[in-house]
Amino acid sequence: MRKVFYIIMAMFLVVAVAGIAGAAEKVKIKQYTGEVVTIDATAKSLTVKGKKAEIVFTADEKTTVKVGKEKKSLTDVKIGDKVVVKYSEVDGKNLVRSIEVKPEKTEKKGPESAKPAEPAKPAAKPAEPAKPVAKPKTGGY
Repeated sequence: MRKVFYIIMAMFLVVAVAGIAGAAEKVKIKQYTGEVVTIDATAKSLTVKGKKAEIVFTADEKTTVKVGKEKKSLTDVKIGDKVVVKYSEVDGKNLVRSIEVKPEKTEKKGPESAKPAEPAKPAAKPAEPAKPVAKPKTGGY
């Protein structure tokens, strides 16, 4: 009877330890937004410069790339593209899960794109007020 109890307890312990190890392997997905500075297609890496720093990311065969709504590959990402990178830290590397290339804005808002102002058109002349009609004078009272 004791042997059965010890075997059940050992199995319970193994399952509990495996559950804790599985929970520890859960990775946290992070997001970084910035501009692509460098791309190395052979090493499957890219460097993105954000507001705080430049971060090097590594892609793998599971990495997805989207340009607009179309699925693309890492070779379609260009230097200067604005991107949103979703990644996780694995073995000291920033492993990319997905890259979303933001579309370029077609209309720039600034002094370069401002159209020259059209010259002001003169306002239409207002109509002259009607002159009062004088009554004819009669000779008497």
